[in-house]
Amino acid sequence: MKVIGLASDHAGFELKQYVKQWLEAKGWEYKDFGTYSTDSCDYPDFAHPLALAVEAGECYPGIAICGSGEGIGMTLNKHQGIRAALCWIPEIAHLARQHNDANVLVMPGRFINTEMADKIMSEFFTTDFEGGRHQARIDKIPVK
Repeated sequence: MKVIGLASDHAGFELKQYVKQWLEAKGWEYKDFGTYSTDSCDYPDFAHPLALAVEAGECYPGIAICGSGEGIGMTLNKHQGIRAALCWIPEIAHLARQHNDANVLVMPGRFINTEMADKIMSEFFTTDFEGGRHQARIDKIPVK
């Protein structure tokens, strides 16, 4: 596994700190693209650098967190090589990996607790992309 990329805004900062501990406990490396505090900030400032690193192959996969997960996810998905999936339950994380080959896990920091984040991340990291008919769909995602 490559270095896992992390990004959040102020509303996702506390959950991102927990994610770091979770990754460290597994012995997995990560790169934190910010933010680095709970001071109010703008999620695109951290989402774009994460997306660029994933697209460049410097990080894989990514984890991004904002209050609802929506804003940071929308920003990430502006990048052609990103398939960011907003996951609030493990079943969504499973399908995002299995059917969509999601390369960034997005979580809603204000709506899930650390126990749910554990379950979501575990599912995301243990589910493989199924390929087959799903690959043809993924190939149609980028705007050319």
